[in-house]
Amino acid sequence: MSSILRRDPKTVVPDLLDWFEAPFVTLRPYLAQAIRVEEYAEDGHYVVKAELAGIDPMKDAEVTVGAGFLTIRAERHDMVEGAHRSEFRYGSFTRTLALPDNADPDDVAATYVDGILTITIGMKAERDESAKKIEIKAG
Repeated sequence: MSSILRRDPKTVVPDLLDWFEAPFVTLRPYLAQAIRVEEYAEDGHYVVKAELAGIDPMKDAEVTVGAGFLTIRAERHDMVEGAHRSEFRYGSFTRTLALPDNADPDDVAATYVDGILTITIGMKAERDESAKKIEIKAG
């Protein structure tokens, strides 16, 4: 069974561009910039770690959870004036991730430490997929 994942229209191509990041990096400001993430399951939770150094998480970040998806939005502002060279990326960053089927959107927490946004999502107990034979009784 497939599921539909709602995506921000500005971020349709960045997942593909991540494969070829260097040649297409100049297109990122137009498309929005991807956020690098790690995803894994641990202790009954689904964990997403997003690399967002140099932001104020209270003002410049937003986490949205829906049925089957997680969206992270952030903005990094350029504070340096005058002539300078920078390889840092500034502007808007957006990333939408599909969540596991048993992710609980009512059990979500987010913390920001040392430039890493960590989002933990509780996992509902998985359904028992085993078959059980039922005895048929005559009326």
